[in-house]
Amino acid sequence: MIRSRRNSVGVNVGGIRVGGGAPVVVQSMTNTNSEDVENTARQIAALADAGSELVRITVNTPEAAQAVPEIIRRAEDLRGRVPVIGDFHYNGHLLLAQYPECARALAKYRINPGNVGVGKQHDDHFRQIIGIAIENDKPVRIGVNWGSLDQRVIARLMDENSRSAQPKEARQVMIEAMCLSALESARGAEGYGLPHDHIIVSVKVSGVQDLIEVSRALASRCDYPLHLGLTEAGIGAKGIVASTAALAVLLQEGIGDTIRVSLTPAPGGDRTEEVLVAQQILQSLELRRFFPQVSACPGCGRTSSTLFQKLADQIQTYIRNRMPVWRRQHPGVEGLTLAVMGCVVNGPGESKHAHLGISLPGTGEDPKAPVYIDGKLATILQGENLIPEFTAILEDYVASHYRREDAKDPKVR
Repeated sequence: MIRSRRNSVGVNVGGIRVGGGAPVVVQSMTNTNSEDVENTARQIAALADAGSELVRITVNTPEAAQAVPEIIRRAEDLRGRVPVIGDFHYNGHLLLAQYPECARALAKYRINPGNVGVGKQHDDHFRQIIGIAIENDKPVRIGVNWGSLDQRVIARLMDENSRSAQPKEARQVMIEAMCLSALESARGAEGYGLPHDHIIVSVKVSGVQDLIEVSRALASRCDYPLHLGLTEAGIGAKGIVASTAALAVLLQEGIGDTIRVSLTPAPGGDRTEEVLVAQQILQSLELRRFFPQVSACPGCGRTSSTLFQKLADQIQTYIRNRMPVWRRQHPGVEGLTLAVMGCVVNGPGESKHAHLGISLPGTGEDPKAPVYIDGKLATILQGENLIPEFTAILEDYVASHYRREDAKDPKVR
């Protein structure tokens, strides 16, 4: 059973509420060169169409900072309003100051206290970024990363630990250093005038158990909204499984207000995969719904035909491609459930439990596929047109069961 959500303050990020009891927000990040306006805008739009509610871009050069307002304008032309976050390291204080239109256009600034500067420079650069955030009424995510931890904090804690009568293991000191870096930076930002409800924090590592432990520790010590994610999840199944293992534990405990699944895409791979995985984690935990859920049997000796596999794959792809339109035209469609089954053993039963289900014939069975709508047998399909016919039934169901309120009035155009 899902535990109650951790109490956190609500932060407004470009019109999206993070924390404060709001649903867990999905975000992603582009991997284009931000100096390339066209490709970056297109990827922002693609990520947003896939369901990313916040999109982060790298802002690391003067040319990238100068391009930000135009990137956001073009992304909005392609897709409508998309809150875009600027990711700053090392030179964020300079870029935000030198390109005020960039500072105004972004919905949030993401900074890492480990690479803002060194010594007094750290304090001056950090204060400058916070001042610009205050001037533009922008929230800030203070993101501590395992691989770029503030050396002042870790050196201080290591020194204290060495003098302790009962020294901790190095890993425990590192976890404490990450929490302190986040909390001290957040409180420092408040000391410079940034409102409490303009701060989001994160502590990111690449190990599952490390992320669980450090996130629990941080969640117990503050009410800032928490951003969750493995910092380098990996590629393919490894990245998906590791991210799911870590995030599921924390989300089940009510920890986490916004998430990102940082997958390494395969060469030429689709960046939107990380959005779909994040959504599926939340949907599997029954925390949110993003798209119709398709149940499909895994296949066995009774299902020598590959027809049910093709149908399940094509229906899943069809739904994914149609969701940008369906979300706008058919509110509530994300609650739809479908079943694509491969034989008579569980096929009819599973099909009846779904809103829309089809039980394809298994080995040696009558080559007919009964279709169930809301638990009742509606029709029987067979032949080479079975897949397009079932797709047409799906479209008819969506159109008739998930209608916009204004579409129900024939006078409304």
